[in-house]
Amino acid sequence: MLDLVPSSRLATYGSVTVVTVISLVLLRKWIAGGVCRSRVRLDGKTVLITGANTGIGKETARDMAFRGARVVMACRDLARAEKAAAEIRGTTGNQNVAVRQLDLASLRSVRQFVGEYEASEDRLDILINNAGVMMCPKGLTEDGYETQLAVNHLGHFLLTILLLEKLKSSAPSRVVTVSSIAHRGGKIHFDDLCFEKTPYDSLVSYRQSKLANVLFSRELARRMKGTGVTSYALHPGVIRTELSRHLELGYPVLGVLLTVPAFLLMKTPWEGAQTSIHCAVAAGLEGKSGCYFSDCAVKEPAPEGWDDLTAFRLWEVSARLVGYEDRD
Repeated sequence: MLDLVPSSRLATYGSVTVVTVISLVLLRKWIAGGVCRSRVRLDGKTVLITGANTGIGKETARDMAFRGARVVMACRDLARAEKAAAEIRGTTGNQNVAVRQLDLASLRSVRQFVGEYEASEDRLDILINNAGVMMCPKGLTEDGYETQLAVNHLGHFLLTILLLEKLKSSAPSRVVTVSSIAHRGGKIHFDDLCFEKTPYDSLVSYRQSKLANVLFSRELARRMKGTGVTSYALHPGVIRTELSRHLELGYPVLGVLLTVPAFLLMKTPWEGAQTSIHCAVAAGLEGKSGCYFSDCAVKEPAPEGWDDLTAFRLWEVSARLVGYEDRD
C-alpha cells in the first residue's frame, strides 16, 4: 500500500518552498544593488574607459555607446579589446567605438597613449579609471614599482593628470575612479609603498591601492575646484569577473567559497557597472565632487578615505614616482 503524505504536510512543504523562493529573490535583488536611472544622451561626447574589454569595464563601455558617445577603449590586450569593441558596435549600433593600447603597468605606455590621444581626439568629457588587478602575486613593473600600486593607482594617476588639460577644455567633464570597499582597513605605507622592507601580503597591498584610489579622487576634486572638472570614486560591489583569478590562487578555500554561491551572492558585470555609469552620467552630481559612491548613491568611505593630509601627501609622492612636475 502506498504511504500518502498528509495534505497538511504538503501544505507546509509548499509554504516553506514559497518563502524560500521569495527570500532568495529578495536577497538577489538586494545583492544587485542600485541601478542608474539616468536617460541622458552623450551624443557629441567622448568617453575614455580603461580596461574596457571585459567585466564591468565592458558593460560600462556598452552603456556609453548606447547613449551615443564616442567610446575609446584603452586596453592592454588589443586582440581581446577589438573583439569586445566589435560586439559593442553590433549590440548598440554605435560604430564610433575605438580601441587604443594602454598598459597601466608601464609609465612609458601611459605617456605614449596620452600623446596619441591628444593627437587624435578633440575632447574628453568622461574619463573612467576602471582597469585594475586584484591580489596578484608580488611583482615589479618595468619602472620598479609593486604591481598593484602601479596598475591600480600610479598608472591611472599619471593618465589622469596628463589628460587634465583635455578634460578642462571639454568641461563640464568628469573623472570616475573605480575603487573598492576593500579600502576599509587600508593604509598608505609611505615608508614602504612597494613592500621592499616588509613581507608582501597581496591583500594588504590591494587595500593600499584601493585606498589610494579614494584619496586620489578626493584630492583631484580639491585641485580641480572651479575648473568644471569633477571627480568621483566608487565601490562597484562584489562581482564575479576575471579580477578574482589571483584571489582564488592565493586563497584557494576562499576561492571555493566564492565559486559556489557566486550566482546568488555576487553581482553580474552589468549590475556592477551601474555605479560607474551613475557617476559618469547622472545629473546633479557637481556638488558631490570628491565623494565616494556605492549602489548609485553617496556613501561614507572609511575614515582613512577622509584624510585630506594623507591625500595631499599621496598626490605629491605619486607625482614624484611617475616623474611628473606639478606646476600648480
